[in-house]
Amino acid sequence: MRRIPNFVLLRAFEATARLQSFTLAAEELHLTQSAISHQVKELEDYFGRLLLIRRNRRVEVTPEGARLQESLGRVFDVIEAACNEVALSPTAQVLVLHSAPSFAAKWLGPRLPQFMNTHPDITIRFSSGAEPIDMTRAREIDATISYGFAQERPGVITVPLGAERIVPLCAPSLLRDGIGADRLIGELTLIDSQLSRITWPDWFAHNGIPLPARPRPSFDRAALVLSAAVDGMGVALESTRLAERELAQGDLVELGADVFKPLARETHFFSYRANERNVDKVRRFRKWLFGEAGIAPDFAPS
Repeated sequence: MRRIPNFVLLRAFEATARLQSFTLAAEELHLTQSAISHQVKELEDYFGRLLLIRRNRRVEVTPEGARLQESLGRVFDVIEAACNEVALSPTAQVLVLHSAPSFAAKWLGPRLPQFMNTHPDITIRFSSGAEPIDMTRAREIDATISYGFAQERPGVITVPLGAERIVPLCAPSLLRDGIGADRLIGELTLIDSQLSRITWPDWFAHNGIPLPARPRPSFDRAALVLSAAVDGMGVALESTRLAERELAQGDLVELGADVFKPLARETHFFSYRANERNVDKVRRFRKWLFGEAGIAPDFAPS
């Protein structure tokens, strides 16, 4: 048996903390202000500590209340999504995806409307995070796209989404007439991508060029690195797959495409459970994803 307070008390507290008002919480839950106040007080008695600080016309959460509010918000979001899924038509399916953040924002997210239009009976539930997901434990997730290295686990099929070109990228405004890329790369600010498999020392060694000995600003997401490069901070060393929109719009250009040695790596990996390979929603998404990534259908395990 779960040791948790009455759900009604938790609901009253969450609404009051979120709206910072007993009155507004009462209106939302269709109860009296007195009832909401008593329910919150009963919850505080359960924990033996204050969760809210009462002011004249508003309330403020205590540190303990803020932690509880944050957790309850996530839980209620999940409950709401689950209830919405029950209302779907009998033929509808829900596909739960988890992706590396920059891949989600820069590549997969912009393409998902196309998948949803083509497969209107599949509802997407999408989350992102830098830490890899263990699909042998996270049974609620149908498929993941991870960054860095393939996560090999028993019963899980992992497929690389193709090699990605890793190149120097900068805003066109940083280019200078009459100055070659080999000189510019030594003068411009270099932006580090903290989680990248290819670092600036790797790239300079690959090209046989001395690495400039000066500080480099750094970011922990490829999307942030690309944004900084677009703003003219300096040169990013990033995947052209993630930068495809900026390159297409002319916000970024590849520095020294005809000068420097090409460098490519497999950096993103698609994973799904082997015993669910033929589940309709997984099979259709896999086929669509591989098509978008330019992977031959017979490349992946079936």
